[in-house]
Amino acid sequence: MNRPLLCLAGLGLAIVYPLAVPNYFVNIGMLVLFTAFIGQSWNLAGGFAGQTSFGHVVFFGTGAYTSTILQVTYGWNPWLAWPVAMIAGAAVGWMIAVLSFRAGLRGSYFALITLAFAEVFRILANSVSFTRGGLGMLIKADQRPLNFQFKDPIWVYYLALALCVVSILIAWQLTRSRFGARLIAVRENEDAARALGIDVFAEKVKVLTLSGAMCAAGGTFYAQKYLYIDPNIAFGVDKSVEMLLVSMVGGAGTTFGPLIGSLALTAINEVTRSLASVVPALKNVQPLSLVVYGIMLVLIVARLPDGLMGMFRRRPHHA
Repeated sequence: MNRPLLCLAGLGLAIVYPLAVPNYFVNIGMLVLFTAFIGQSWNLAGGFAGQTSFGHVVFFGTGAYTSTILQVTYGWNPWLAWPVAMIAGAAVGWMIAVLSFRAGLRGSYFALITLAFAEVFRILANSVSFTRGGLGMLIKADQRPLNFQFKDPIWVYYLALALCVVSILIAWQLTRSRFGARLIAVRENEDAARALGIDVFAEKVKVLTLSGAMCAAGGTFYAQKYLYIDPNIAFGVDKSVEMLLVSMVGGAGTTFGPLIGSLALTAINEVTRSLASVVPALKNVQPLSLVVYGIMLVLIVARLPDGLMGMFRRRPHHA
């Protein structure tokens, strides 16, 4: 079966899936798709452009807080607040990119400065009054589609599916566009890319701006799904690690890597949670899934540097 037909079959299966399983598995499917979406937002910058970030959660939190403040404090409809949150995430991405790349930061230095930005935003969100500080912000429950809330979890699943499909299409377009080719050149060797006439600074700023907008969209979705947001969730480093992990495990810089990684890590999380609930000796390993994540990441780096997607790539035949 060729790749387009395989993709259509996968999409059809994803559409039918929530109609054939209990709500618990619908929620698991939604989590897989949502994690793949925010992982893809990291993948654009960290995978395609090689700009490894430990602080992508800053865009996630910016989107969550922007839409929530507009809705709770100023009475905006959350659907209208969503694109504004994306613009805010893009603006933060642009700001961090300009400040970091104009200073010549790259590699581990850039990774560390993104982590610092996330921590600064977390402290600010805990301190200022319009975010309600460490108490966080509650969103009033009003389960109507017009209010971005749904009684049936199937519709939340389908919204997550739509986000995931859009993110895959964006990544696929990068593999076919000049912009994507320039990003790959920057990832492989910035100095060589510059010698070829590529404006390295501009390309890195553009991709981090796009990545920030996507991740902010995920933050808004998260806030509406759980109707609550606080600084430790919105700007917690664990969310950045999750984005990085799903891309690295699935295959950074690939179209479907974040989705494959999300499937793998969600399955591990559910299995380890089940084991911890039935095996008394494992209950003291908290959280057990993080231990398994670490082991898996070491194995991926050692044996499959291209991630799980590397197993599906065709290898040349040698005579």
